[in-house]
Amino acid sequence: MTTNPVHEDGHDDRDGHETHQGYGAADATPLVGYAVLAGVFTAGIGTFTAVARRRGVRLPDRVPPWDVALLGTATYKMSRVLTRAKITSFVRAPFTRRAAQGEAAEVMDEPRGSGVQRAVGDLVACPFCTAAWVMGALVCGYAVAPRATRLASAGLGALTVSDFLHYAWTWTQQSTEG
Repeated sequence: MTTNPVHEDGHDDRDGHETHQGYGAADATPLVGYAVLAGVFTAGIGTFTAVARRRGVRLPDRVPPWDVALLGTATYKMSRVLTRAKITSFVRAPFTRRAAQGEAAEVMDEPRGSGVQRAVGDLVACPFCTAAWVMGALVCGYAVAPRATRLASAGLGALTVSDFLHYAWTWTQQSTEG
């Protein structure tokens, strides 16, 4: 009887198939959890699209550059609020642990657990990852209620401007004091 070794990279010599769900034997990347999240995101967008179509929602012929900038600014700010604000820690706590204090009132969390818990932790600890989900929600809102979505986005945009002004003021004070 011949043995067919499984190499460190997970490659099985018998049939060329991977023997595990990762990039390497020691890899902890929760690929199944990521697939679940991608499925949830896709199902959400698909459900929204089907319901909107059934209700006769007409998509805009074009999206003005100003609205793209407004939605982008709102996406930025909301993803920071969800992933870094102390006040939204309750959303992240089941999936993350506190890693450090960030700048201003921000905190840095890191994912914990394994599988779907770890995948959700990766999502809610990463402003870049969360931004895709926020953008999806804002674009869906823009399709069915553009005025309300613009108003909410303007509020988030104003908060973004306020943050930059706070940082500018702090920088100015520090520059003049020392």
